[in-house]
Amino acid sequence: MSLTTDPERLLAERHASYDRFIRWVRYPQGLRSAFLASPLLRPGLRILDAGCGTGALTLAVREALVRRAFSAAALNAFDLTPAMLDHFRERLRRRGIDDVQLTQANVLDLDALPPGWTDYDLVVSASMLEYVPRDRFMEALRGLRARVREGGHFILFMTRRNPLTRFLVGRWWASNLYTEHELRAAFEAAGFSRIAFRHFPLGGLHLTVWGHIVEARR
Repeated sequence: MSLTTDPERLLAERHASYDRFIRWVRYPQGLRSAFLASPLLRPGLRILDAGCGTGALTLAVREALVRRAFSAAALNAFDLTPAMLDHFRERLRRRGIDDVQLTQANVLDLDALPPGWTDYDLVVSASMLEYVPRDRFMEALRGLRARVREGGHFILFMTRRNPLTRFLVGRWWASNLYTEHELRAAFEAAGFSRIAFRHFPLGGLHLTVWGHIVEARR
């Protein structure tokens, strides 16, 4: 069993609409502001974006690194949906970016990642884990934790459950929504430590009503 097929098909069919939607809510700007303010960014990081979609999070991290005059040792990203990856590849081509490596993979089968895609200083993920079946959510977290080096960090951006998001995200985008209590319990069960819930800084403050930022250490 892998990710549920309906969300996979949904994202394949709506990848362009998804990209327009996140730009409309200024999601990329919010993600970038979070990393511009993050003390976890430094030179020489190995970074993995789990479930990169059309590239909003990968590019937000990369732009924050560039603005802070840092360079990454590795900037890798994977997604399950080929249409999303094609969209992202075209975006990278148009921008002349050649330091991001992409591959297709399922978060529930990370052994399929290329050799060497391990021991990351920082693993990040935005919205992808909402499409993992709820009964396999902790399994996905454990798999991602195994890709983080000892002392490294995992940062998750995820839709919070409230009346607004149930309609705009849960129903329209067919995703699972979680409370802070549910996420903390899942992270603890997956073996993470120093679990903290962060807030979007001023540049992304409008996204606070939308989602959680969970920062955890291996």
